[in-house]
Amino acid sequence: MTVHFIGAGPGAADLLTLRGRDLIAACPVCLYAGSLVPEGVLAYCPEGARIVNTAPLSLDDIMSEIVTAHREGEDIARLHSGDLSIWSAMGEQLRRLRALQIPFSITPGVPAFSAAAAALEAELTLPGLAQSVVLTRTPGRASAMPEGEELAAFAATGAVLAIHLSIHLLPRVIDELTPHYGPDCPVAIVWRASWPDQRIIRATLGTLNAAVGTELERTALILVGRTLGTEEFSESRLYAADYDRRYRPLGPTPRFPQAS
Repeated sequence: MTVHFIGAGPGAADLLTLRGRDLIAACPVCLYAGSLVPEGVLAYCPEGARIVNTAPLSLDDIMSEIVTAHREGEDIARLHSGDLSIWSAMGEQLRRLRALQIPFSITPGVPAFSAAAAALEAELTLPGLAQSVVLTRTPGRASAMPEGEELAAFAATGAVLAIHLSIHLLPRVIDELTPHYGPDCPVAIVWRASWPDQRIIRATLGTLNAAVGTELERTALILVGRTLGTEEFSESRLYAADYDRRYRPLGPTPRFPQAS
């Protein structure tokens, strides 16, 4: 028996890895975070599978479901939204599974920031503008922010920020970022990225508050940075005709000479 933790992606049922789909189809038990995982993903569950929405359950309740399946020798597909490596609350479950010596596996998923960038038709890292993306959030009831992880500290680097779980604190976000990026810095908010009702708002830090109003909540992702919506950037050297590459050696003494 194995508990298979599966990143179920940002929302669209077909933004799921083949491995994740196949594991879901093979497991007689499925525990899913119903508040964020779309029902379309559950269509991959086998006929007769026991499907449990964990949204109203406590951690103890979830572990009880896992222990019961373990005793019956039934594999579990444990679905979390997006990717499991960030803000998934998987770590506390893994700690308990290790203590109970219950086997588990982890299958990554498409993260929300990636789906949001795709919706914006944007590469977040552009030569000369930004080569770093910071995934962060503001403090919440479930998790506080450690000292040193303030938005202003990240903004001081000039990196693109992908700010999760913070739409309800938008005025505070704008106030903290504007001194570092300036009011003309491009911003995009993607609400429910990849879902059928996905919405996008493009603005600047100076115009964002008025553009948003009171319409968006919960699953909105805030992206801030100079790479959003610009055509003014240098081309990468990667594909330059005079760039000496391993698979395209140039000149009499190439850096990576081809074997004769």
